[in-house]
Amino acid sequence: MTLSIIIVNYNVKAFLEQCLLSVRKAIQGMDAEVIVVDNNSVDGSVAMLENDFPEVVLIKEKKNHGFSIANNLAIRQSKGKYILLLNPDTLVQEDTFSASIAKMDSDPTIGCLGVKMLDGSGKFLPESKRGFPSPSVAFFKIIGLTKLFPNSKYINGYHLGYLDKDESHEVDVLCGAFMMMPKTVLDKVGLLDEAFFMYGEDIDLSYRIIKAGYKNVYFPETQIIHFKGESTKKGSLNYVKTFYQAMSIFASKHLDPGNASRMNGILNVAIYGRAMLSMVKSFFQNYILYFTDILLMVASLIGFKNFWESFYFGKEDYYSDIFEKVNVPLYVVVWLIALYYSGAYDKKVNLWKTIRAMLLGTLVLLALYGLFPEALRNSRMIILLGSILATGLLISSRWILNKLFPHVAYLQNNQLKKSLVVGSATDYQQILSLLSKTAANTKILGRVAVLMNGQESQKLDKTILSGIDNLEEISSIHNPDEIIFAAKSTPMDKILFWMSKLGPKIAYKITGEESLSIVGSKSKNQKGELYSVALSYNIASRHNRRLKRLIDILASTLFVILSPVLIFLPKNGFSFIKNCFLVLFGSKTWVSYESDGTNSDLPVLRSGVLHPAIQYGADIIHADMKEKINFIYAKDYQVNDDLVILKSHLGKLGSK
Repeated sequence: MTLSIIIVNYNVKAFLEQCLLSVRKAIQGMDAEVIVVDNNSVDGSVAMLENDFPEVVLIKEKKNHGFSIANNLAIRQSKGKYILLLNPDTLVQEDTFSASIAKMDSDPTIGCLGVKMLDGSGKFLPESKRGFPSPSVAFFKIIGLTKLFPNSKYINGYHLGYLDKDESHEVDVLCGAFMMMPKTVLDKVGLLDEAFFMYGEDIDLSYRIIKAGYKNVYFPETQIIHFKGESTKKGSLNYVKTFYQAMSIFASKHLDPGNASRMNGILNVAIYGRAMLSMVKSFFQNYILYFTDILLMVASLIGFKNFWESFYFGKEDYYSDIFEKVNVPLYVVVWLIALYYSGAYDKKVNLWKTIRAMLLGTLVLLALYGLFPEALRNSRMIILLGSILATGLLISSRWILNKLFPHVAYLQNNQLKKSLVVGSATDYQQILSLLSKTAANTKILGRVAVLMNGQESQKLDKTILSGIDNLEEISSIHNPDEIIFAAKSTPMDKILFWMSKLGPKIAYKITGEESLSIVGSKSKNQKGELYSVALSYNIASRHNRRLKRLIDILASTLFVILSPVLIFLPKNGFSFIKNCFLVLFGSKTWVSYESDGTNSDLPVLRSGVLHPAIQYGADIIHADMKEKINFIYAKDYQVNDDLVILKSHLGKLGSK
């Protein structure tokens, strides 16, 4: 066998599907095998592999052991003359494997070969070729000088920026997203070092290959797309820590003690520095709205109180200090609770949720006003008009924040995304059908034909805007937000050519033959994007999750208050009280799957006191029926479902 392609997958089902579709096309006519190691994914990857890719050799792991261990498992049972380590979030050209093998066959001194990689926006990925990390190389990369001097041999030694990306070079390090090696070389230098969980194993292997007398060659005559952001999530603190720890392992293993010590010191500074930046960024993105809202609510209430004192009563300090010390915090808390449970703090939220939540919170305050002690009944007018002012300020703050930080997406963008489709008439209809079944906010401008012949004539097909050779002109005329390429009819080399030519101002997405997903990524630092036809569960929505938790809190509080009466209803009164507090503090939920939330095919829930199957006589129905009931509960969940079950089975709230 000529080639063994090894892919390690962990919860990137849609990207893996597209990767395998491109691999399937590239190995046609070759003596090759594809081995996928699944590291205990819970996103349906295994079922997809078994149903749609029966030719793939599948290794199912029960735990995520990391990149090195998984690859080694596959290498040990591979049969190919050449071994290729390939990431699941990549797409290969039709000639990628054949051209790479031909290059390696022509030079037996090549120990490892890597290719030119582009990210999801068509930009060259500098990690396609790298130098070995040293204290100076690590220092310049960490402080960001490599971005200021990308072509400097001394400063940008990490990405070898001084080497032409369009010419073949002998380099130090190749990227683990695509590493092709003769099996004999691996037999000599050893497999991947399993001390590396993720990141750094490619640097270590590249180092050992050179040390054994072979060459690492960067080969740009074929290229691939590496979405990268999907598998690395580079902005996360976990990535920073894992990456720099991998560098530390490499330094301790291969550098002399003095250099290793200096490099570890630099890396530790980098880890803690990036950790601080990550914490500040995360805090700002996650909590800025809460703090802004609190300040604006307080300012609205106190400001309107001062105005009302002067305008209506004609004197200052008409209201006592109790208003600012008790009333203001009380009103703000009620409004915050209403905002939270209405979903006003979700990303890409509709402004109407903010307005609705403030209205609801105000109605609650006005309804409870008569129950307040005399000292707290200051003025309904302050509640009413203060809420109107606060609502206006909250809407304005969200609009301003969205303008200042559009990448955080505080507001929902209701503007349709303009898309061009590149592919055949059949592809065009399939993409239209797929988009109609997803939540994609997309307007299709028309189709760009791959081949313009008699059957692909604009006279015969009104959807055709032009042929692919005129894609640049069509893009300048129609100004699309994204281009969707159908890989079934569009050669990957053409896709890569146009992505590079048109540049990152346009987003690109790709779909394969008979695929139920369209994948893409705006940059290497962002999580991959996809349109996917997938089964949706109501129970998985953040809104329903919040409401379910609210029901748990309110029900538990009510049960505790009424416990002197209710304690005699359940068979086990002690367990009933215990369950009330377990649910109240989040260890349990009142209603969950009979399987205690361990069914990997359903959204995870906390362990439940009651189960939906109880409605049907859980003691007498068989296991398959219980699974179907769990499925229906998750898929069609409404908050009322929990209320009905609780109301009907108060006597079983003491269940263990």
